[in-house]
Amino acid sequence: MSTSVVCLLVLLLTLIVSVVSGLPKYTVTPGPGTTLNISNSQGKGCQVCKGSGRTRECSTFLSSYGNTPVTVEFECSKPEDVFTVEIAKTIACTTSSCNGSINQADTSSLPLLRFNRTFTWNIKASPPKAFKIDFAELGLQQIDPSERCPDKHTYTLKALQATGSVTLGKYCKTGTVTRAQILNQGSLSLDVPAGQTLQSGQFAVSVGEEIKSLARLSVSSPKGASSSELLSANYPDSFPDDDVMEWYFRIPDKHEAAVEFLKSTEPRCLKKEVAVEYHGKDIPPSVLTLMNVQPSQIKSNFLLTLRNCEMDISPAGSPRLSLRLKVSVRPLDSCVVDPSKIEGVSVHIVKLRPSCKMTLNFEERETITVTSESALSFRDCLPQDIQVTATRVIDCSHPKDCPATPVRLLVPKLPSCLPATLSKITWTLRPAQHGTVQLTAPSGPLKQSLPGQQCRDSVTINIAEGDGTTIGQFCPKGNIEKVQIHTNVSVTWQLTTQGRTTGRTYIKHVLNASFEKEISERYIFTVSPTKDAPVLVATPGWPSGMQPYDTVSWIVSVPPKMEAHLMFANLSQPKCSLRHTNIKVQRIGSREEDYSRREDEEAENEITVSENFYLNMSNCMPEKNDFSVITKITLQKSKSRLLTIILSVVAALLVIFIVVLVAVCVVVRKKKKNLEHQVSIYNPNGTVFLPGHNGFPETREDDESHVYASIEDTLVYTHLLKKGQEMGIYEENDTDRPIADSQKPPVSKQSVADGAEVGTYQPFRFSSQGPPLPNRPPSHTLPMVQNEIYQTEGHGEQERSPNLGARLEPEGGN
Repeated sequence: MSTSVVCLLVLLLTLIVSVVSGLPKYTVTPGPGTTLNISNSQGKGCQVCKGSGRTRECSTFLSSYGNTPVTVEFECSKPEDVFTVEIAKTIACTTSSCNGSINQADTSSLPLLRFNRTFTWNIKASPPKAFKIDFAELGLQQIDPSERCPDKHTYTLKALQATGSVTLGKYCKTGTVTRAQILNQGSLSLDVPAGQTLQSGQFAVSVGEEIKSLARLSVSSPKGASSSELLSANYPDSFPDDDVMEWYFRIPDKHEAAVEFLKSTEPRCLKKEVAVEYHGKDIPPSVLTLMNVQPSQIKSNFLLTLRNCEMDISPAGSPRLSLRLKVSVRPLDSCVVDPSKIEGVSVHIVKLRPSCKMTLNFEERETITVTSESALSFRDCLPQDIQVTATRVIDCSHPKDCPATPVRLLVPKLPSCLPATLSKITWTLRPAQHGTVQLTAPSGPLKQSLPGQQCRDSVTINIAEGDGTTIGQFCPKGNIEKVQIHTNVSVTWQLTTQGRTTGRTYIKHVLNASFEKEISERYIFTVSPTKDAPVLVATPGWPSGMQPYDTVSWIVSVPPKMEAHLMFANLSQPKCSLRHTNIKVQRIGSREEDYSRREDEEAENEITVSENFYLNMSNCMPEKNDFSVITKITLQKSKSRLLTIILSVVAALLVIFIVVLVAVCVVVRKKKKNLEHQVSIYNPNGTVFLPGHNGFPETREDDESHVYASIEDTLVYTHLLKKGQEMGIYEENDTDRPIADSQKPPVSKQSVADGAEVGTYQPFRFSSQGPPLPNRPPSHTLPMVQNEIYQTEGHGEQERSPNLGARLEPEGGN
């Protein structure tokens, strides 16, 4: 008959549960070689009874042994709250064998499933040999006494000595403790909480070695990086006085181990000293204290022994011996990462596939964050199995923390022992409360990735606000020279798929970041377009809309002899509940706006600007839809400037033509007049007439001899002379004298006809055809009105008439 059938029959025969007078009653059969103990943990109150009538016995503790069924009755309605159940078996060993093994089978205690149960196997060795329990199939992991196992099944290992029971630790399934050897007597117990069935399992029990310690635990490290934390007996209480405990460590090939004491307390000793001993093939025997640096780089199996002294325990509260130690094992080719050597960044590693095994300081992890020097190891990890990223925080919230010079945002070169390259790094920049983060690219202006202007480089640069609000995605080789942001900023450099296929990433200078004073806008971009290609810029967050009330400006430089053509494409306007959206264009240095448009106004989608200008946009509080726009900036040759030059040249030529024409007309007119008045003859009688004209000259009133072709400015003041005469300053003849008398040309005797009297008027004897003109010296061509009063500039003071008094200024001034 199979074991399963036997168990089922025992279950059917023993499971009889009845309720008499409202009190729970159970019938159980412990089984062969098994003792059932039911005890009140409180030691008082509710009792458990067996038998009936005169044989009825009630107590806070009940024990039953063997295959005899027993009916138990509790005197309280909820005995599971105060009673615990222990199912114990005994295994005895000789010097050569043991009579049983540890089988985790839950048959006899099933009727008591409502109670907390403890399954205990008491094992007795035959000195001088120890007994051995083999956990190799599962392995155990030691935990702190206050901790609980994830599956709530907790093992407890104890050693029994003449001085009492010694706890060797609490353990959970799956760990590196593979074997335990205990001298004399000991036990292994398994605690199962109420309501849970016992998990099946089996541990072999055999005769162990001759040991000279309380117990020896064997720890087998797996391949790859791992670590094991172990506790001294009775931890955190005192290790047994003047006793010894051992741990034997098995180290895989091509691995090395390091021992570290995490926490320890050392007693005052009456005899001997507390010591730690090491024995192994790779290390020489050594004896150290708890305060010494423990060995590392141990490349083979070794034995660690803890020896206690005879402690002085007489004063109350005297320190006792306790020790928490850690043994770390790693492959000889493990990867050491030191953030202080890679620009002070924190490295983050995420496992993407279950087949990959990675550890941090010998502990297996699903994710790893390296903030200080750490040892990593990877087993069966391909580049596509993990993702490596990095972060760095640059804080300038306090002036003393602000760097004096721009901070270089560098992509670090990670150790080559990592299976994958760095795929992303994020810098978080925190300015002062009213400060600004300024970003510039040392390798050249940036380009914003937009439809029609995509980034096809191996890297992208994502700029966002500190709360994750996207500003834009950028890449090298563009026209944006500077970005200023009035809030916390995160800059993320990310390697694209194309970049990953080109090989490992080396240090690259991404941006320069500096902390500046407050700006008037939330974002300011400085743009320098070129005539080679149009430039596209978009509102922050595109294609999503701008945040409510946000403002942004672009400062655009326009080269000489060029003009910028702006076209507002993909314009999305919201319905505003408060304020208005606005798009403005204004030349730098000008107070007038070249362009302005609100969401409720119709305006052109294009404008041309011939100088450096601002492009400002501001959002409202949208009630519906979002505010977003892409602006296309195209440089072209300045047409208006060329037209101005052409018009200026034409105007200049026209002015020159008019001047020349006027000059020609004046010259022609003068020549014409000169031809009409070629000769004039002086007459002593005071009349000037032209020869060649028939008849005698007319009188002064009839002719035009007193009409001048031009009058000098000085003749305008002739009335002043008359006024001076009235005042007695000048004589009458000074004003009545004919103008021509004041300067009569000299006449030679040869020039007068024979018999003619000088100074007497003589009629001409010539024919109507005048004689030829004589050649006169230049002095004879002086103006006819020149005299002492109307002296021309350049005449000396001595030529003026001595009879003239001081010149009077006209009344009223000039």
